[in-house]
Amino acid sequence: MELTSETAGAEVVRLVDYVATPYRIDTVHLDFRLDETETVVVAETAFTPRDGTAPGTPLVLDGDELWLVEARLDGAPLAATAYEASERRFTLKAPPAGSFRLMLTTRLRPAENTKLMGLYRSSGNWCTQCEAEGFRRITYFHDRPDVLAVYTTRIEAPKALAKSLLSNGNPVESGDVPGTDRHFAVWHDPFPKPSYLFAMVAGTFDTIEDRFVTMSGREVALTIYVEHGRGAKAGYAMDALKRSMRWDEEVFGREYDLDVFMIVAVGDFNMGAMENKGLNVFNDKYVLASPRTATDVDYAHIEGVIAHEYFHNWTGNRITCRDWFQLCLKEGLTVFRDQEFSADQRSRAVKRISDVRLLKSHQFPEDAGPLAHPVRPNLYKEINNFYTATVYEKGAEVVRMLKTLSGADGFRAGMDLYFDRHDGMAATVEDFVACFADATGRDLTDFMLWYTQSGTPEVMAATSWDAGAGRLKIVFDQTVPPTPGQPTKKPMPIPIRFGLVGPDGTDVQATRITGATVEGDVLVLEAARHEVVFEGLTARPVPSLLRGFSAPVRLTSTLDPADQSFLAANDGDPFNRWQAIQSLAMRGLIEATDAVRHKRSPTVDGRIAEAIVATAALETLDPDFRALAVGLPSEADVARELALDVDPDAIFAAREHLRGLVATRGRDVFADLYARMAPEGAYAPDAASAGRRSLRNAALDYLVRAGDGAAAVAAYGAADNMTDRLAALTIVVGADLTEADALLDDFHDRFADDPLVVDKWLMVQATAPVDGALDRVRALTAHPSFSITNPNRVRALITTFASGNQTQFNRADGAGFAFVADRVLELDRINPQVASRLLSTFRSWRALEPRRQAYAEAELKRVATTAGLSRDVADIAERSLG
Repeated sequence: MELTSETAGAEVVRLVDYVATPYRIDTVHLDFRLDETETVVVAETAFTPRDGTAPGTPLVLDGDELWLVEARLDGAPLAATAYEASERRFTLKAPPAGSFRLMLTTRLRPAENTKLMGLYRSSGNWCTQCEAEGFRRITYFHDRPDVLAVYTTRIEAPKALAKSLLSNGNPVESGDVPGTDRHFAVWHDPFPKPSYLFAMVAGTFDTIEDRFVTMSGREVALTIYVEHGRGAKAGYAMDALKRSMRWDEEVFGREYDLDVFMIVAVGDFNMGAMENKGLNVFNDKYVLASPRTATDVDYAHIEGVIAHEYFHNWTGNRITCRDWFQLCLKEGLTVFRDQEFSADQRSRAVKRISDVRLLKSHQFPEDAGPLAHPVRPNLYKEINNFYTATVYEKGAEVVRMLKTLSGADGFRAGMDLYFDRHDGMAATVEDFVACFADATGRDLTDFMLWYTQSGTPEVMAATSWDAGAGRLKIVFDQTVPPTPGQPTKKPMPIPIRFGLVGPDGTDVQATRITGATVEGDVLVLEAARHEVVFEGLTARPVPSLLRGFSAPVRLTSTLDPADQSFLAANDGDPFNRWQAIQSLAMRGLIEATDAVRHKRSPTVDGRIAEAIVATAALETLDPDFRALAVGLPSEADVARELALDVDPDAIFAAREHLRGLVATRGRDVFADLYARMAPEGAYAPDAASAGRRSLRNAALDYLVRAGDGAAAVAAYGAADNMTDRLAALTIVVGADLTEADALLDDFHDRFADDPLVVDKWLMVQATAPVDGALDRVRALTAHPSFSITNPNRVRALITTFASGNQTQFNRADGAGFAFVADRVLELDRINPQVASRLLSTFRSWRALEPRRQAYAEAELKRVATTAGLSRDVADIAERSLG
């Protein structure tokens, strides 16, 4: 985003340089004239100078690969000397005093737009994607979030090519164009919005329709548009949409505001989905589902993403961002909202564990590497590279802490104030936090550090027990490690939700707590060190700290394996119970990895395996929780804990050893679970049924590890749904069984006509930790089912290989790095956004052992020194090497 004409050519955009545009935009009238090879766009925009703008101040508008056909000012053609136009900028040299209307006509070639930004044509349909800076690829504009205007859009196209003509807002008019084979539609959006929320879709789709009655009694027409022949797969998405709308009314008091709400699902899309006002555009993987083709995870993702984009109607659309530095204001907040929705729809405990696993696997490495940045960055070179786990997932955790500190009532009061105070505005993080300070009377000055400081805080908890005094002391030491551009940090306010678990397994209460602010069951750490004393205890309790993962920190403690085993068996907080099992397993994996590195046989304390097996067998726990509990920390999790001198092969060997130990110790338990968790009826995607399938497939994985490969082959053949079939296939391929190739061929033959299922086929092969995996992935890039121009295919095969196959991407000979770097350079000429996100998989290269580190660095340097790089890729390469 160019903030001012003075910074238009600047390499770095800085938050401190923000100024408003000299001119505001009141209304925009867009006229799209679609044809098969070219599109003409006529944009008539009403400008008004802001207070303080000097008469004659030039009007400078953004563009990107634009072809200007004509320019008019207040209806009259502009003389060539009155303006300057290039592919990237339009300048009206001396605008008239007062308000004026500028009409610009541009010519586009959507079918040639492989970047999938702006207006593009895919599978015969026209589609737009304007966030973050795509609108400037349609017409010259103040393409930035703080310029809000009312849009009216006319779309005209051949009837044979586009039955549906869609845009933001409410339908106003439609009809035939006399004397032609064309028709038109006019849409009006009464709510001012920034250009990034504009959308236009034209094409021929199948539709499913429904209605929703809001809490005030208004009826809203709901329509989902999907590619031909796929309408039957959109039913679950519609159900999720209606549940989202009702939940937002009940939990946040937010009612939908237009007469229609539309979702369009397309197969070529850079992102997961886009919240354009009233017209959400989705990657079809987050809309289409049937038991035959979608897994339980797919159903959960559809539910969550549908909710996320709908919730943006208020947190993102009605209140938007002042500038792109405030991206977390809409994304982090809305991720928190969709997490809460999914927790209410499913298992809150399992959802919380799943969200934290995602945070730790994606955001923690980001915070620990060269791409670290604050939740609200203070500078960027390419905004597309800041749609990150830090903005989304860590941003959601910051909002969750705000709720913890404010309390449920205070949080709702703060949100209500935010909606009332800033509706129709482009707001900042300071605006948001101020609403909670004003609603609760709490000083949140230091809380802003969570938005401005990068890095994951590390909290060490050292526990001591004085039996004679009945006193438990915990010394908390907080550090925030240095990150790029921020060598020193201030202590962060950290809410630590806690419990003291007594010898009988129930929580006990201290009569007095000193050394930190205590609010109910939350300790608030505000300094670098706190010595917290719990008094009035009759027996030594085991502290359960960071319950519910109440803050996005790395917590280490002096609890020994016996204490962790006790919490694994007794902790009343489901998250911490799961975490205790993970901590036990992690301790064993780190010790085993060290043994392998030093050429010793890996050994793991058998009590760790016994604790895992015992949890699997515990009938008082829900199946979905048990399925998570028996899953070992991933190879990436272990690498993150080691932090330096990481040898992926040693980690893999250690993890395989522990898997084998658990499988051997628990063979009878897993065989029993596999039998008892068998389907009880027809497939249903509800949480309880999904939990049973999850536990059954986890048990199958251990049975195969114990030597019963035939069970997985049989499970593949017997499966009547995609969840079970894909799980069995993944287990067979991952175990490198002799039947793997035959089952892969069978799977492809069954589903070759469904691109989203073919993606699963690609992912299974990309993640298989077997010798020859790289050769297989390389060969698959030439397979007819793969396309380098489709983001879903690229993510399924290449990005999954780089992010999900630790041993093969990080091969000791550097071949995995070279392969991915080659694909980055190939993609950069086609779709720079997809290319830069693929390059981000190198983010942890400095943590590798020296030989691998040298290979990774060489490939990053090769990419960085390639001539003609996009800004997207050049930015990631430079920051990764910085």
